[in-house]
Amino acid sequence: MDCSLVRTLVHRYCAGEENCVDSRTIYVGHREPPPGAEAYIPQRHPDNRIVSSKYTFWNFIPKNLFEQFRRIANFYFLIIFLVQLIIDTPTSPVTSGLPLFFVITVTAIKQGYEDWLRHKADNAMNQCPVHFIQHGKLVRKQSRKLRVGDIVMVKEDETFPCDLIFLSSSRGDGTCHVTTASLDGESSHKTHYAVQDTKGFHTEEDIDGLHATIECEQPQPDLYKFVGRINVYSDRNDPVVRPLGSENLLLRGATLKNTEKIFGVAIYTGMETKMALNYQSKSQKRSAVEKSMNVFLIVYLCILVSKALINTVLKYVWQSEPFRDEPWYNHKTESERQRNLFLRAFTDFLAFMVLFNYIIPVSMYVTVEMQKFLGSYFITWDEDMFDEDTGEGPLVNTSDLNEELGQVEYVFTDKTGTLTENNMEFKECCIEGHVYVPHAVCNGQVLPDASGIDMIDSSPGAGAREREELFFRALCLCHTIQVKDDDDVDGPRKSPDSGKSCVYISSSPDEVALVEGIQRLGFTYLRLKENYMEILNRENGVERFELLEILSFDSVRRRMSVIVRSATGEIYLFCKGADSSIFPRVIEGKVDQIRSRVERNAVEGLRTLCVAYKRLIPEEYEGVCTLLQAAKVALQDREKKLAEAYEQIEKDLILLGATAVEDRLQEKAADTIEALQKAGIKVWVLTGDKMETAAATCYACKLFRRNTQLLELTTKKIEEQSLHDVLFELSKTVLRHSGSLTRDNFSGLSADMQDHGLIIDGAALSLIMKPREDGSCGNYRELFLEICRNCSAVLCCRMAPLQKAQIVKLIKLSKEHPITLAIGDGANDVSMILEAHVGIGVIGKEGRQAARNSDYAIPKFKHLKKMLLVHGHLYYIRISELVQYFFYKNVCFIFPQFLYQFFCGFSQQTLYDTAYLTLYNISFTSLPILLYSLMEQHVSIDTLRRDPSLYRDIAKNALLRWRVFIYWTFLGVFDALVFFFGAYFMFENTTVTSNGQIMTTNTHMVRNCGFVCMFWSALKIKYFSKYFEM
Repeated sequence: MDCSLVRTLVHRYCAGEENCVDSRTIYVGHREPPPGAEAYIPQRHPDNRIVSSKYTFWNFIPKNLFEQFRRIANFYFLIIFLVQLIIDTPTSPVTSGLPLFFVITVTAIKQGYEDWLRHKADNAMNQCPVHFIQHGKLVRKQSRKLRVGDIVMVKEDETFPCDLIFLSSSRGDGTCHVTTASLDGESSHKTHYAVQDTKGFHTEEDIDGLHATIECEQPQPDLYKFVGRINVYSDRNDPVVRPLGSENLLLRGATLKNTEKIFGVAIYTGMETKMALNYQSKSQKRSAVEKSMNVFLIVYLCILVSKALINTVLKYVWQSEPFRDEPWYNHKTESERQRNLFLRAFTDFLAFMVLFNYIIPVSMYVTVEMQKFLGSYFITWDEDMFDEDTGEGPLVNTSDLNEELGQVEYVFTDKTGTLTENNMEFKECCIEGHVYVPHAVCNGQVLPDASGIDMIDSSPGAGAREREELFFRALCLCHTIQVKDDDDVDGPRKSPDSGKSCVYISSSPDEVALVEGIQRLGFTYLRLKENYMEILNRENGVERFELLEILSFDSVRRRMSVIVRSATGEIYLFCKGADSSIFPRVIEGKVDQIRSRVERNAVEGLRTLCVAYKRLIPEEYEGVCTLLQAAKVALQDREKKLAEAYEQIEKDLILLGATAVEDRLQEKAADTIEALQKAGIKVWVLTGDKMETAAATCYACKLFRRNTQLLELTTKKIEEQSLHDVLFELSKTVLRHSGSLTRDNFSGLSADMQDHGLIIDGAALSLIMKPREDGSCGNYRELFLEICRNCSAVLCCRMAPLQKAQIVKLIKLSKEHPITLAIGDGANDVSMILEAHVGIGVIGKEGRQAARNSDYAIPKFKHLKKMLLVHGHLYYIRISELVQYFFYKNVCFIFPQFLYQFFCGFSQQTLYDTAYLTLYNISFTSLPILLYSLMEQHVSIDTLRRDPSLYRDIAKNALLRWRVFIYWTFLGVFDALVFFFGAYFMFENTTVTSNGQIMTTNTHMVRNCGFVCMFWSALKIKYFSKYFEM
């Protein structure tokens, strides 16, 4: 045996396959490759068990305790409890141990119950029956027993038990339809394709005879990316190599539809499936209130240490006089007299720490968690935020950030599908300078009293008719639409020419709008059947085009292409995309006329696409196939190689024309943005659209006003001047008027006041973020931020998804550290949603990737107004009062204990009974403030809606600033002085009640303290809930 093979085997078994290579090899059906092929190396992979639980029966107690004692407050009380056990302290260990035990137990029961539910769900999933092929027969076993390499059969309406490579189906064309609603929320049917060389295997015996290996990447969470290749062995020595992509991958959690059965081979199982990798927890976000709580806790720890230190020093000063250290009734033993002074002082210091430790509110964290959890239901129960059209209501994915909704200073919003409806309507197309406007069609519904074709310009001549029909054919062929022959999915859509009922399904609403619009102009896309695309022309003749290649759309290229062969044998490449990506690749066509029409449509707020083509001779097509095949089968850098191949193929095009599609503004989007601006919140629009289209939308939604002076920081501007000069020129312009844009008057901009709006594109942002030659980029960033701070609104266009996150991070980490909120509806918005302090997903038409990855989800953009101005405002008021009150009531309770030491010779005597010490925090004073923090409404909901400027009163964590914190602390000290000296002077001697019970000073003091703290809560609830509405 070769020594290198031995080393490989040892390394793989000892270090783990995933630590040494970036790919894995799967043996289909666990069959070894034929002799002379690659070496057979068995690999270890996890089984198919899904484990979403955190604990097991054996590790629950130690693991849960470890997690709970990571909290500073819990760890602190544990130390105090241990000190009480070790040394002689003035209070019983029960006073610290019982509250700590209560908090730890309640939290552990809650977390244990939640984990038990997860175990229950895991067991139900892991024990589901699965059919797989073994020795040519169909065998049934539990899902958890599946292994990588097993060949699985899935029937219609069943979910895939693991991630499978699609081998064959009951459909003759080797396709199947799946829905991925449980993964990304998209309910539309997606088409997946079987491997070309295995799609003919329809029986168990055929599949069992398959001899193949699969090489693919290691597991990673991206649902829409997969890189691999399959080697199919036959009688010949050389295997047939086929590329594998996301279209061949069937994901766990997806459901098989409209297909009787499929066969697939397991490649990722258990916790390595993409579903499991995506459901793992995201990084924890912490609110500003929680950070303030931790800071205040540290301050009170310092106060506690100071109290203990002062009392320790005063004790030894007081005892320095004769006979005070050893009174006649308490003589010390000889060992006590000889005890080291420093050791005695340290022991006394710890005893005072124990005595005063109740200044730290042990139950505050539990109460705050309960308030957040219960308070989050007010959002989900809000009927005003329920959308009847979609049947969707708001969702709360995390309750940890409720109060952060009341602190937002910047809102970053997507445009398409967030500000607009993502409900596309085909408006017109321009071919060779001639403009065609079909009668209005929207979502398959033809408007009443509309018939025929309206043409703004004169009809083209006979010579241009070929280009016209070529344009229509290009739009009918250049897409990824599926046609479903069904009358009950999304409503029937009939072709007026064929009378055939069909439904167009696509992940892009633009594609559906274009195909429906062209249908009104006489060309109808019928179906994709056996790799042939069929269209119906104006003469009702069916044309068939063989689909050779699809060059998929991506956000970097901003275009897509198809290569087809007509019935006459001619090969065409049809390409459509953004004007910025098409015009540079065009060598022929009426560019100036079409560019002029595109710019005009963009100014009107329409979404534009350009269409081009070129003919390929057979030799060129062979070169294209070779180039694409080499890129597709690559396991390393496949995306980069495909992008390079696409760049070489999509050039020397002939421009045909352009299309215009309207995406209408969402209901009340303008009112929402206007209200946010009045609340002192700056709104930025981040979009991938071109500048003119995005600017028109910003004017329509009142982000830009009629008197807004637009400043451009675009590639075109930088080409005319250097980046340095452009930035300094813009800085001078905005700073000249900076005095008129303070925070107070910015929120209520009048119609006549001059303000600035900034427009920046993705290329310009890259230059700003790019390090300079001297290795620094800070100066440009700071200058850019200074310009943005003095603009009333900012529009960022031509933005890639990662650039959106860069913008959010740039503002988030600026010197003011403002609270940011990002809102979007698509997968391209996930990066900025995760980056912002608060992420909100819109439950839209681009799937639910944004909603799944967000902290909150809302049906429409208009609901953001109530989410922030009402719910956010009230949440912040409630939680801030709760936090301050907890510190206040503990100062009221423990400061008399500090004063009492001056009357007992610093002997560490406790003022309160053990029961009072134990129950004060966890029972006597926690429930009233919890009710207050859930029900409080200091002003009515209608008032908060009508007057957005009230939101500014709580900005910048106004109720948890140092001034307010010190006020509450001194209020607690004052009340404690009243409690102590009031009880001291009123009850100098023991008082006997009417029933003969002895009432002492400490009893009165506890009653007074508890009564005043609860009365304070009741008074605030009564006063502030004057406008309370159920």
